[in-house]
Amino acid sequence: MDLLLRFLIGGTAVMLSYLVTVLSPWKILAGIFAAFPAVMITAILMVGIASGSKKAAKIAKGSVYGMVGGVVCAVTVLITLQMSQNWLFSIIIGLVLWLGSSVVIYWFKDFVKNKHLAVLKKSS
Repeated sequence: MDLLLRFLIGGTAVMLSYLVTVLSPWKILAGIFAAFPAVMITAILMVGIASGSKKAAKIAKGSVYGMVGGVVCAVTVLITLQMSQNWLFSIIIGLVLWLGSSVVIYWFKDFVKNKHLAVLKKSS
């Protein structure tokens, strides 16, 4: 049931975002809706319903790294598309860099946090 509900909510959000991109006379609005965070919202909604706000907050916290990776993905797809004129290649490169940059940003944040904690322990 949970998986079906995720499919319906996420699929509906993606479909509505797609309709905005197709029907909107303003291409910038279409581009903004092309980046609608349907997967994140659906995941937070489902975890919030099933497990409460604290676990939903953890999902939201993790999604920050994915959203930063989303910026990397969008810029990568734009640049690669302008250079190669190959949309499939551009999407693949964008997705690879989305995942890679999200993980690297998480590791870097964790590294800085641990380094900061080590400095605090030494000084006390």
